[in-house]
Amino acid sequence: MELLETQIAIKYLKDTFEKMLAKKLNLVRVSAPLFVEKGTGLNDELNGVEETVSFDVSDKTVEIVQSLAKWKRFALHEYKFPLNVGLYTDMNAIRKDEQMDNLHSIYVDQWDWEKQIKPNQRSKRYLFNVVKKIYSGVIYNLSLKSEKKWGFAYNLPKDIFFISTKELEKKYPKASPKEREYSICKEHKAVFIYQIGWPLSNGYPHDGRAADYDDWKLNGDIILFDDAIDAPIELSSMGIRVNADSLKKQLKYKKELDKLNNPYCQKILSNELPLTIGGGIGQSRLCMFYLQKQHIGEVQSSYWPDEMREELKKKGINLL
Repeated sequence: MELLETQIAIKYLKDTFEKMLAKKLNLVRVSAPLFVEKGTGLNDELNGVEETVSFDVSDKTVEIVQSLAKWKRFALHEYKFPLNVGLYTDMNAIRKDEQMDNLHSIYVDQWDWEKQIKPNQRSKRYLFNVVKKIYSGVIYNLSLKSEKKWGFAYNLPKDIFFISTKELEKKYPKASPKEREYSICKEHKAVFIYQIGWPLSNGYPHDGRAADYDDWKLNGDIILFDDAIDAPIELSSMGIRVNADSLKKQLKYKKELDKLNNPYCQKILSNELPLTIGGGIGQSRLCMFYLQKQHIGEVQSSYWPDEMREELKKKGINLL
């Protein structure tokens, strides 16, 4: 596929998936910030060690967003969204500490979405139902891709497979988390690994999660196995968000109770923010999977070191 045809395919695939996602989850598109004020608690701290890109405006410091995980919940409240109607947006971020490879870029583009829920919907059953809806959108878009004759036949099952991090550890006790993900995804092709954040029997979590947005008992990752690169692709990190109780427990575990004083956490403690579910879906990763590309730089324009570009070019991989 030539570069121009790739760009046309990317636009088509993004447009069709975005419409399907909005329809399945009843979402309305909104504008989103590229940067937020430091200290408000609205920026995503990811694993807590990544340094944000920031600059001064007048007497304030603002930070380029790393994701909109917390801003979306605040926006639902500010925009007075009704129950059962959510929002989605195009999120563009810079994660300067990302280790660049075929799946990771310092430029991040994803659909961020968030939806208000009732207290009795803070359940594993409700979470799974939403995961199934998102996955059905992935399958639908793949059928459209086949009609357009882009790429080749996909190898995904009709239904996504669910497994908890504890079950995964028990199944592969001697493997690392990444090795476990590879094995389970190689077997089932489409997997939702849930309950990420709390430590497993070895004393370590399956993966790192910020303590102040996802409830670690009600979150997870949608992962697809990509035959083109013989590797799993994390398509989406998502979950039901913290309430006052889970927020305090998770911040206590990570020794970050000082965050309870920031404006965002204060609004959760006072029940001013709605109960929500939300997540992010990687746009470039989805297109990379759909079009069977070897490198994420084939579907997004980002910075790549010259030596990386040259090495990939020798292999016939041309980055945008």
